[in-house]
Amino acid sequence: MVGGPAEWRWSGAADGPDVAVSGSRGKDALLVLEEVKDPEVPVLSVVELGIVRGVEADADRVAVTITPTYSGCPAMKTIEDDVRGALGRAGFESIEIRTVYSPAWTTDWIPEPAREKLRAYGIAPPGAAAAGEPVPLGRTVRAVKCPYCISPDTALQSEFGSTACKSLYVCRSCKLPFEHFKSF
Repeated sequence: MVGGPAEWRWSGAADGPDVAVSGSRGKDALLVLEEVKDPEVPVLSVVELGIVRGVEADADRVAVTITPTYSGCPAMKTIEDDVRGALGRAGFESIEIRTVYSPAWTTDWIPEPAREKLRAYGIAPPGAAAAGEPVPLGRTVRAVKCPYCISPDTALQSEFGSTACKSLYVCRSCKLPFEHFKSF
């Protein structure tokens, strides 16, 4: 185990979790992680996506705590490999990746600047996850604005887009298809 009590905290979203950063090279490691892109949403880093929960780093050792977007996320192995590779290139020789599932990741942890990046990339960002409400068992229909023309006149085409965490919509105004990052 590296580090001790957190030296400082990086707050990615107003209501999201802070990233606990500790150790003499904690800030260095976090800067490296801010450059590691999510393989399924390459416009966002793993830090911007909110899956990095903690970074402890001293000298050539680092421990990174991550929370997957959902327990069956197929990209987690790739993310772990990318994190290890980036930290290794930055001079860290001993790299530990800890995966925690509680509290569960939520799209509320994606900060507004990252949501804007999603919009600019052509993916409608998620809405609020509505904490405390029962999980709907049937199909839910949400008003999703088109990321291109911002029209709310859109139609769900498929519950699943290129990945399970996105759905496929079409805009009735500009006629363009787009993905929507689902709320969790």
